[in-house]
Amino acid sequence: MSKPIDYSKWDNIELSDDESDVHPNIERESWFRMKHRARVEREEREETDKEALNQETVKANFRAQEIERILRRMESGEDSDDELEDSEGLKVELEELKKANDARLKKMEDYEVNKKWNVDNLCHVVEERTIINPKAAETKFSSAGFALPDEPEVEKMADTAKEASSEGNEKAPQKKKETKAEKAKAPTSSILQVGPENVQENTMILSYSDFVDKHADILEKWMTIKSLEKCKQFLLLHGAILLQENATNYLLLASLEDEMNGFREKMKLTARQSQILTNIAELAKSLKSHPGNVILPFFKRIQEKQYYDGFMEGVDSFIEKIIKRSIDKKKEMKRDQVKEETTTVDLSSIPKEERLGPGGLDPVEVFDSLPESLQQAFETREVDNLKQALLAMDPKDAEYHMKRCVDCGLWNDNS
Repeated sequence: MSKPIDYSKWDNIELSDDESDVHPNIERESWFRMKHRARVEREEREETDKEALNQETVKANFRAQEIERILRRMESGEDSDDELEDSEGLKVELEELKKANDARLKKMEDYEVNKKWNVDNLCHVVEERTIINPKAAETKFSSAGFALPDEPEVEKMADTAKEASSEGNEKAPQKKKETKAEKAKAPTSSILQVGPENVQENTMILSYSDFVDKHADILEKWMTIKSLEKCKQFLLLHGAILLQENATNYLLLASLEDEMNGFREKMKLTARQSQILTNIAELAKSLKSHPGNVILPFFKRIQEKQYYDGFMEGVDSFIEKIIKRSIDKKKEMKRDQVKEETTTVDLSSIPKEERLGPGGLDPVEVFDSLPESLQQAFETREVDNLKQALLAMDPKDAEYHMKRCVDCGLWNDNS
């Protein structure tokens, strides 16, 4: 039966950054450096002592072997010169040499038994192997430097598109289920909504939609990370998703939507996260490498002040463009809203049974029967004009006409 493994050596692992014994009046970083330096110096002294013990042991063994040869020759009488040696003195010296070696051996064993384990000596490399990826030469990134989705994902998206196309000829399309991110960004009465205007190709629209449906949670999480160190770690875990071009499009639209909805600080963080992805893609493009390979070089480079300042200048410029685009977009939406409100519909072209109001009256007949002042007020769509026209009329006539307007749908009594 094999002996059980002794795990006792792991009971006391020495850590140079152990905070348990740091006095509150001592600066922690200096304390850590001092402990680390003391550990290194102690280990160097131990190694020097071990080397000296080994050398002394080798010399003692050599002398002991020589004494043993002399004693054997003296006992056999092979060489008369050995008779000049003191056999008793040689035996005493041999015994002393063995005792000294035993003491040195015990000291060496004590070093191993009482060895303090730390990050530098816990493990050692037993075997090293180099494994070559046979697909390393394949390009998994676009000419713009962005990562490309895996082939199974692309094939699945193509199959989904094919199924949707075939089913569309057989039945009416159903309403698409909202994702978590879309629900979170769902507009209220006071919040504006922005669509993916920058996506132009039909194939990319389908790809973008599937991408958002599948990876919305990761994208939303990325938009909330403030620490650059945490950004690096998150990219190392999810870079295959975040470094795709659709992710940059999503962050661009999200930053524009946040600015239009009045979330300026949130927009600034989202804009910075978008620029991190864009800068990594540009660096990958210049190096003609996969963007995942330049994550660490990018974050190492951005630690230098000159590169960090240049990066933040780019972020500020991007933010200014978002603010300007938000203003222009609001103007465009306002113009579209006014145009939609002013668009007149020829009710006479609609069958009478389809244009009847909630009270069963025809809005065309009711409008034609209104006094000219009320007709002009309805045409201007101004409530003040309608109030003035009603105040100028007899109260009974005003009540009569307004009731008919409600019954035909020209006026909502909840307005």
